[in-house]
Amino acid sequence: MEIPEQVLQFFESHAPFDGLTKSALIDLVKVSTLNYVTSENIEAQLPNEKSHVFFIQGGHYSVKEKGHTRQLGEGDFFGLPLIHDPNYQDIYIAIEEPGLVYSLPIDAIRALIEQNATVAKFFKSYSQKEDESTPLDESANIWLYQKIQGQLKRTPITTESGTTVEDCAKIMAKERVSSLLITEDNSLIGILTDKDIRSRVVAKGISPHVAVSEVMTTTPITTNGNANMLDALSIMTQHNIHHLPVVDPCIRTGKNNILGMVSASDILRAQRSNILLVIDDIAKAENLYELINASWQIPHYFKTYASRFSDFDIAGKVLSQATDIMTRKLIGFFTTQNGQPPMPYCWLVYGSQARGDQNLGSDQDNALLLARRANDEESQYFAEFADYVCNGLAKCGIKLCGGNIMASNPELRMAIDDALAQTQNRCTNPSEDAIMRFNIFLDIRAVSGSLSLFDKYVHARTKILRNSMFLASLARFANDVDVPLSLFRQFVFEKKAPTKDCINIKEKAVAILNDIVRIYALADGIIQPSTVERIDALSDKSGLSKPDRRNLKEAWLFLNRLRWRHQLTQNATDNLVSMRELSPIERYQLKKAFQQIHQAQQGLVMKFSGGMAS
Repeated sequence: MEIPEQVLQFFESHAPFDGLTKSALIDLVKVSTLNYVTSENIEAQLPNEKSHVFFIQGGHYSVKEKGHTRQLGEGDFFGLPLIHDPNYQDIYIAIEEPGLVYSLPIDAIRALIEQNATVAKFFKSYSQKEDESTPLDESANIWLYQKIQGQLKRTPITTESGTTVEDCAKIMAKERVSSLLITEDNSLIGILTDKDIRSRVVAKGISPHVAVSEVMTTTPITTNGNANMLDALSIMTQHNIHHLPVVDPCIRTGKNNILGMVSASDILRAQRSNILLVIDDIAKAENLYELINASWQIPHYFKTYASRFSDFDIAGKVLSQATDIMTRKLIGFFTTQNGQPPMPYCWLVYGSQARGDQNLGSDQDNALLLARRANDEESQYFAEFADYVCNGLAKCGIKLCGGNIMASNPELRMAIDDALAQTQNRCTNPSEDAIMRFNIFLDIRAVSGSLSLFDKYVHARTKILRNSMFLASLARFANDVDVPLSLFRQFVFEKKAPTKDCINIKEKAVAILNDIVRIYALADGIIQPSTVERIDALSDKSGLSKPDRRNLKEAWLFLNRLRWRHQLTQNATDNLVSMRELSPIERYQLKKAFQQIHQAQQGLVMKFSGGMAS
C-alpha cells in the first residue's frame, strides 16, 4: 500500500505523531481511514465510534465529551475517553464546517501508548485538558501564552560529556534531532548542534573521535518550564540562537534538571503563522514609514491565519499589544525630534485597547495625564506631541475616534489633580448624560510614560469610583439597552442592517456585558481593565456567584469569537452578525448568552439600585 507523502507530512507535523519513527508512522497510517464529514453523512462517515478515535485534518466541530463541549479543528482529537473506557457513550458531535477526519483504530493507539512514553504522556495530558477546560477557556491554551513545559512533546535527548563527536552525530541521526544536550552527573553543562559539528569539527579538520566536551557550547543559554513560548522566542532572538534547553533549576542541589529542548523549528511549527515576526517588525521600525508598513501587515495576518475559534481568543489581545507598541514607537520618534517632555506624563488608553479586546473596527481612545498644570509653552509641546501620535496611529490603521476621545483633544490633556477633581464631580453628580460620556473612561490602562504617576491616579480614582450613588446610576444605565430577544425568546434583528437577520453583537451584547462586569469590579475595588481578568478577580463577596461569573466569562468569550470571525470571514469592520453565519448550535449558544446577560442585568439593578431601573 503506497501512502501519499502529504498524508505522512500531515501526521509528522502534529503531536504526538511528530516523534514517531517513519516505520511506526506508516504502520499507523495504513490502518487509518480518511473521511469527509458533513452534517448529512456524519453517521455514515464515522462508523463504529467505539472502536476508533478521531484526528481532525480539516473543518470545525463542536464535540461534547465528559460533560464539556469544545470547539475543535485541525490537529485536535475526539473520542479519547474510549481508549480507557470501551463502553463510553456520551459523545455528541455537531459539524460547524465540513472537513476531513482520520479514524484511528483504538487498538493501534493503545499499542503506541504502551510502546512510546512520549505518546502516552501526550494523550494523558490531552485527556486532562479535556477534563479541566471548557470551550471558552481555550484562550489560555493558545501556544503563544502556554507554558513551555506543557509544550514539550518528547523526553530530552542527552549524552555524557565524554561521548565522542562521532557517536553524538549517530545519536542525533537516530533520534532525528538537530541538537544534543550534554550532561555531567545528570546536570546540563553544554549543548551540541548540527551547526557546531559542521563549523567546529568538520570545517576545522578536528577528529570526530574527540570528546564532545571539546567542541560543545558550554553553559548554554536556558529557560525554565514556567516561561511561555513568547518568552522562548524572545530569548532566542536576543541571543541569536536556534536551540533553547529547558531546565528546572534545583536550589537544593544547584543543578539544572533537564526538561527538554525548544528549537526555532518547534516555534515556527507551533505558531502556524508569522504574527510575532510582524510585531517584531513594528518594534524594530526606525521611522514612521517603516512603522506604517509593518502595522498594515497585522490585518492581513488575521485574515490569512486566524481560522479557529481559539485563535480569536487572543486576537484582541495581540492587536491591543501591537497598538501599544505602535504608540510607544511614535512617542519615541517625536521625542527624538523634539526633545523630552517638560514634565512627567502618562499616555492613557481607554475602551477596547485598555481592555485588550480591540478588533478590526476599533478606533482610538486615549488621553494624556500630566504631573501638573502646563504653562503655555508646555501646553504647545504636548499639543504637538498628541497630534503626532494620534495622526501616526491613524496612518498605521488605528482610526481616529469619531467622538474625539483622543489626547489631541485639549480637554483630554489634564493634570492629575484636575483629572481626579473631574472624576469626583462626575461621581457625585451622575446625570444620565454625564454617565454616558464618562463610561468610556472607566476602562483605563497606561501605555507609556510615568507608571508611578499612573498608579497614583488609578488608586485615588478607584476609591472615588466606589461611590454608591454613582454605581447605582451606572447599573440603571447598563439596564437601558435590551438584549435582542423577544418576550417569547426569539431573536430581534436590527432594522437598518444590510440584511434582515443581523444582530449588532457589540452594542446589544458585548457592551452590556462589559458594563455589568465593570460595575461589579468597581464596587469590588478591582483595577484590572480586562473584562475576563475582572471576572476572574471578583471575590465571592462581589454579589456574583461562581457559576454566574463562569457563565458571564463564557458568554463574553463566545460573543467576541463571533465578532472576530464575522469581521474576518466577511471582510468587515462592523459587528452585524447574520444568523446565516452561525451553525444551529451557535444560534442556540447565542440565545443562551443573551439570556444570561439579561439575567445579569436584572441582578445588577437589584444589587446596586434596589430594583429601580431607569
